[in-house]
Amino acid sequence: MAPRHVVPMSTSHAARGVCVLGTEVFLDTRRSTPRGAVSFDVHATPAVTVHMIHSPATKPSLDARWPLDPDIEVVVTIDATSRTVDDNQVKISYYDREGRELAVAWLYLTCVEVSLDVDWSRSGRVKSKGKDKDKWTWGPDGQGAVLLVNCDRDSPGAGGTDSGQADIRTPADLQDMSVMLLRTEGPSAIFAEYPVVLHVPESDADKVRVFHAVRGDAYPLYKPVLGPDKLSYVLDHAGHGDSTFYVEGLAFPDRGFSGLVSFSASLLEVPHKDSPGTPIFTDTVVFRVAPWIMTPNTQQPLEVFVCSIKQGSDSNEAFLEGLRALLRKANCKLTVCSEQDSRSDRWIQVSLPGPPPGTGEPLESPWHLFPLSQGPDFGYVTREPPGKSVTSLDSFGNLDVSPPVTVRGKEYPLGRILIGSPLPWMAGRRMCRAVRDFLYAQTVQAPLEVYSEWLSVGHVDEFLTFVPALDRKGFRLLLASPNACYKLFKEKQQQGHGEATQALRKKSIDEILADESLRSDNRHVQRCIDWNRDLLKQELGLSEQDIVDIPQLFILTNSRADALFPDMVNMLVLGRHLGIPKPFGPVVGGRCCLEQRVRELLEPLGLSCTFIDDFFSYHVLSGDVHCGTNVRRKPFAFKWWHVVP
Repeated sequence: MAPRHVVPMSTSHAARGVCVLGTEVFLDTRRSTPRGAVSFDVHATPAVTVHMIHSPATKPSLDARWPLDPDIEVVVTIDATSRTVDDNQVKISYYDREGRELAVAWLYLTCVEVSLDVDWSRSGRVKSKGKDKDKWTWGPDGQGAVLLVNCDRDSPGAGGTDSGQADIRTPADLQDMSVMLLRTEGPSAIFAEYPVVLHVPESDADKVRVFHAVRGDAYPLYKPVLGPDKLSYVLDHAGHGDSTFYVEGLAFPDRGFSGLVSFSASLLEVPHKDSPGTPIFTDTVVFRVAPWIMTPNTQQPLEVFVCSIKQGSDSNEAFLEGLRALLRKANCKLTVCSEQDSRSDRWIQVSLPGPPPGTGEPLESPWHLFPLSQGPDFGYVTREPPGKSVTSLDSFGNLDVSPPVTVRGKEYPLGRILIGSPLPWMAGRRMCRAVRDFLYAQTVQAPLEVYSEWLSVGHVDEFLTFVPALDRKGFRLLLASPNACYKLFKEKQQQGHGEATQALRKKSIDEILADESLRSDNRHVQRCIDWNRDLLKQELGLSEQDIVDIPQLFILTNSRADALFPDMVNMLVLGRHLGIPKPFGPVVGGRCCLEQRVRELLEPLGLSCTFIDDFFSYHVLSGDVHCGTNVRRKPFAFKWWHVVP
């Protein structure tokens, strides 16, 4: 924590120095040893403790004098801050062989306190004198302070995020920052000679900003003192107790940035006015920037977002009516974004909802770069690759997160992120590296790349989703299943309903079952889904009892698959209420047999199924309910720093 502080002694004049409370001062006695001296002793005023460092074979004489041995070191510490300058003294006397005193060296010491402190114990309070403040460790027994990325907007009317402003415009902004205290105690005159400097490494400076709370005429002022354009700050009026600083994060962990940032306070010895000074004591603290965290379907929904598209044959007004009915059942807030705000784009799943600042924010893909609903405690972060044209895999229907799981004894208390990709050994469309690097860098939700490139759009939400359940692991994985669909249609055919026809595509069960080209397409699709099934069972610790197969057929176009009818796993999950794309399947006994089968599969789990018509407003445009909605969910109660990566 502190560099070795050495003070040279002299018999020709008294030495002066400063030391920090509780730290060691090494006395260099070699320069002060007079000719003919063979021993010495050390005396000090009461607040000074003298420590003699020596080998076991070296011992003082009966009169407490020590031999002049180059391996003996004299170290002093002081356990109380000075009230006046030079109020602590150390005297070293040198003796010849006859015991006569030859010379005396004096040292006058002023003891000060310099301590940089943060909430290293993660208790919500800044504590002083923490051990290993310069280290950060994961887990329930870990330590180290936490720093939030201040990417919401607490100031009404301000443009961009709060972190984009180099000032504090509202007291609410302070709630998104971490407190750092710099304590300085001692005679104020000594700090004029030995200044205290707060500083940040150049590598960390663009990741943080620090404000110093200073007393104003009517209310506190917050002076920006460290950040992208300033690496150090000399503390004014040192010696008068605690100085309060507020720290905000400017960047989430990312490629090349682990999330760790450090700050140091140094006491400098300045030999003359133009000298940069040399640190004689440094206290360092470390923060970890809170990661961006996704919330799974099992978290309580707080607000649903959807875009309004009013013009043209693909207006989503009918879809909105169905969605409103679902939200009334779920007792959940609905926010409808105007066409102007959404740039007439209905695919709002491009942004991901996250908890309030500190655990996650909506992340926008390169596909779009606009804040969904920025305001207090609702921020956003963007990632855009330089010079790369985006693909459909860059949209965030191609990103999901599992509920918390335990896999072969390894806990993932915040779940695991799922990214749609090609097969590991194949080239193909991938989510851009800028976003994938960002997701891996968050650390706490260990991403898993699944195989989605077999789909035309290529999104994971086209063949899987998670729903809450009251038993087993607390959830089920739903997988689209051609096999389950063929099994259902075969049952209906054997029951004499082969002529039942799909409402919109006008194709009967008999015709579907007789279509060998369609069956071949779906054998391929089933193999692709089965590959993912095995992967997810292995990497999420699932068994067959944790998986529900949802009947679904696909059709290949240019070797890639699209849903033949509205894709029912592409659903909106609001607690026990599910908003499922209405499949318009064959009607048997007055009911859509696909809807009936899904109810039979999910309602025993305590789930309520609402089927929403999205055929013309979303499905024919290559998406469904999940693609056209977005949900802000309640953050995890689990403290992310308790994760053991």
